Parts: sequence; structure tokens; C-alpha cells
Amino acid sequence: MKEAFYVLYLVLLVSGLEALVTKPNSGNFIECLRYRISPENPITDAIFTADNTTTFLSSYVSYTKNTRFSSPNYKKLLAIVVANDVAHVQATVVCAKSNGIQIRIRSGGHDNEGLSYTSSVPFVILDMHNLRTITVDVSSKKAWVQAGATLGELYVKINEASQTLAFPAGICATVGAGGHISGGGYGNLMRKFGITVDHVIDAQLIDVNGKLLNRSTMGEDLFWAIRGGGGASFGVILSWKIKLVEVPKILTVFKVNKTLEQGGTDVLYKWQLVANKFPDSLFLRAMPQVVNGTNHGERTIAIVFWAQFVGRTDELMAITKQSFPELGLKREDCQEMSWLNTTLFWAMLPAGTPKTVLLDRPTDPVFFKSKSDYVKKPIPKEGLEKIWKTMLKFNNIVWLHFNPYGGMMDRIPSNSTAFPHRKGNLFKVQYYTTWLDPNATESNLSMMKELYEVAEPYVSSNPREAFFNYRDIDIGSNPSGETNVDEAKIYGYKYFLGNLKRLMDVKAKYDPENFFKNEQSIPP
Repeated sequence: MKEAFYVLYLVLLVSGLEALVTKPNSGNFIECLRYRISPENPITDAIFTADNTTTFLSSYVSYTKNTRFSSPNYKKLLAIVVANDVAHVQATVVCAKSNGIQIRIRSGGHDNEGLSYTSSVPFVILDMHNLRTITVDVSSKKAWVQAGATLGELYVKINEASQTLAFPAGICATVGAGGHISGGGYGNLMRKFGITVDHVIDAQLIDVNGKLLNRSTMGEDLFWAIRGGGGASFGVILSWKIKLVEVPKILTVFKVNKTLEQGGTDVLYKWQLVANKFPDSLFLRAMPQVVNGTNHGERTIAIVFWAQFVGRTDELMAITKQSFPELGLKREDCQEMSWLNTTLFWAMLPAGTPKTVLLDRPTDPVFFKSKSDYVKKPIPKEGLEKIWKTMLKFNNIVWLHFNPYGGMMDRIPSNSTAFPHRKGNLFKVQYYTTWLDPNATESNLSMMKELYEVAEPYVSSNPREAFFNYRDIDIGSNPSGETNVDEAKIYGYKYFLGNLKRLMDVKAKYDPENFFKNEQSIPP
């Protein structure tokens, strides 16, 4: 009896010690926050802890875009700080660091693998969504945008100031500016103007010591790194100063479908030969997806060709007639509209939808998995057919985006920013599947791996390149609490190619103790 009691005592003692080791005191962290913040700028209402389960859960879920990660890890997540002020951000960094607590930084919550709000070690979420101020200066064609603003909010603000200014960023209106821009976000103006990081001219960042830095005080090497290397390995991005681009008052868009039965594979093969050689003003995305066939119960692949042209219909028709007659584009397929309205078109919203919809912040997460590839030479038709065959095995929504390169993307050197994927690419691929049944998660993740393996012979190799903003844990990762350099090089070279070494040097200089880290962060 005594022995059993002694064993039980040891078990409880060890588990108690483990709890002490694995879970720092959240009380000390919160006391530290209150101590560092002046009464005029209270932080109490910005702090959510697991003690208050209802508000804690709603705060966590409100910016959790992937349902795979919709349940918080109560054992590890100590608090969520929804910053309302720069001082809140500074205090969160300093107090987390001094208490040995990891920090995860969330702007819009679109991190594909949930790394901006999950961890397997004790951590706090620094949620930036309330820091969303945008100021546009039409005379200088520049704007400041805070990290928590969404692309939709940025686009509306630009449009309110000018009908002929735009910003070359993504088509998803709910993406947060902090992460999207820092990872090299792109959109349908990329062939004409390049990507987000090519238009960043200043930034505000909170460093590992809680200091507020801008371009001149952070230095050019750190400024280089946060443009394409992601911000979360180096500090907390507060805001970006961006250069806006000039567009005409009227642009042209179209959407044309080609099923396999309509010769879709042949049309897509030809697309691969011409899409990166079109005039810079034309961005023509191809989107293969599984759809219902003409006969009941049958499924097939339809390739949707989506286009944005910085110009009018007549000129667009002339280009496609000369270079891509196989598409069979008709004048009635084309719609002319303002740049802001093209953002509604790409969001698949019906004509006449009020632009205020771009300001919505819906909390409708879905189960999804995404992956990426870069293609250097045309995929042969038999390769495309193997991909179609694999897509048709999915029991739920699955699609690919083939995003054409060329144009400005070929003219910007791969080391001008930390974003390296430039000349030499025909197109970038995004693989995407989404499902509703929580029990289908494992089978869908497995199907995505199979699809990725089928595509392997036809995409870049050594390394097989990947797009950082389409984060994919399958290509390599570290545990939450440590960063093994050899492991980091595996995913790091895929995301950053030859820029990885410089990124690691910058990391060693500005965060030598590796405070800012996650499963796919850059190691010092």
C-alpha cells in the first residue's frame, strides 16, 4: 500500500513539475502587460484568457480561417492580446520575451497551416486586426496601411481617393495586409506591375526589444528581408508604406470555360505556350476544377480561363485572336469595368454588388488544404491527363490555379527583395481542396499528397520550389519550440532559394536568440 502511494506521489510530483516546466505563468505575463501600459491607454479590455471561456473562444475563432485549427489548445494558449495601440504590441513582445513565452502574430488569420495562431509550446497570440488604419495620399501616389487592415479595406480606400490608382495585391478581400505583403503577395496585376513587395517603400516594425523601427532606423538589410521573407521571423509588422500604380478608368475582364469534352486539355496546353508571353497588361489565369458532367452522376474537369486586361475590349480581342485563337473568345464574354469592380468580379460576386461588401470581415472558416508549385516548362498533355485522373478521385471540391508569369516578373532580379521566384517560371500552381466533414480530414490531406506526387515530374526540382504565402507544412518543418538549422534549410530553400542565406544572416543580426519563431521560421 505504501509503495502504491509512493508511486502515485511521484507521478503527481513529476506531472506537477512538467506543468511548471511546460507552462510559464500567464499571471506574470499579464501583470507585466498592465505594468508597462499607461492608464491613458488601457490594455485590460484587449486581453483574453482561457478563464473567460466564451470571449476567449470567440476571440480565437473570429480570425481562424481554417476549420482544421478551430479548437484552441487550452493547455498551451495562455492569452490573446488584441492590440488597439502600438504600445500594446510593444508590451506584448517585451512581456512574452521576459517570461519565456512564445508569440504568434495574426493579422487576417489566413495562414494556411494556422501557424499564426497555433503552437505546441506555451504561447500568446498577438492579434493585429484592430490596427487597420489606411491613409492615401493621391498627390504622391502613396499610402500607409496598417497590418490588420484587409485588402478589401485597402482597395475601397484607394478607390475613394482616386479612380485611376490601384495596388497590385491579391484577389481575396479578407486577407490581412501584414502577412500578405510580407510574404510577397501577388494578384492579377503582377505581369504589369510585379507584386506587393515591389511597391513597399517604408515599413514600421516592432523588434525583439520592443523598439519601433522604420526603414531608416531598421537598416536596409532588415527592410530587404521583410519584403518577401515574411515578417514573423524578424519582428511584428505594424504598417507598410506602399507606392500605388496608375490604371485606366476602364479595364476588361472575362471568364471562359472549356471542359475536357470541349478540348480543354488541348486549349490548356496551348495556354502554357503563350500565357507568359502576352503583353504585360494581360493576366490570364487557368483554373482546372472538378465539375458535374452532362450526364447524371458523371464528373469531369472544366478549365476556367479568367482574365484581367489593363485596357479595353477591342485591344484584348485582337491579342487573343492573334496569339490564342483556340480559346474562342467572343466579344460578349468580355466585361468592361473600373479597377475596383474587377475585384468584385474576381470574388465571383454578381454585377451590381455594392463595393461595401469588400469591407466585410466574415467569420466563415472552412476545412481546407493548399499547396504550391512553380512550372518551368510546359506540362505535356499526358501529364495533364494524369493530374485530371487524380483530381477526379476527390469526393469534394478541388481546383488548381495556374498563374502566369512573364512580363514585369521576368524583369525584376530574384535578389532585389527576399521574394525569389522571378524569371524562368512559366506559371505558379496553387492546389486547393476544401471539405465539410471533420472526419474526412485525413483522407483529403492524403489525396492532396497524392496529387502533389503525381505533379512532381512536371514542376521545378532541386529544390521543388514553393510559395511562402501558400504555407505548406508537408515540405518540411520544425517543432514549435526549437529551430533545427538543417531542417529549416529544407523548407527554407524551397521558399526562398538563393536568398535564404542572406535571410539567415539578417535573422542572426536582429534576433540572435530566435525569439520570433514558428514551425517554418527562418533560423539565425
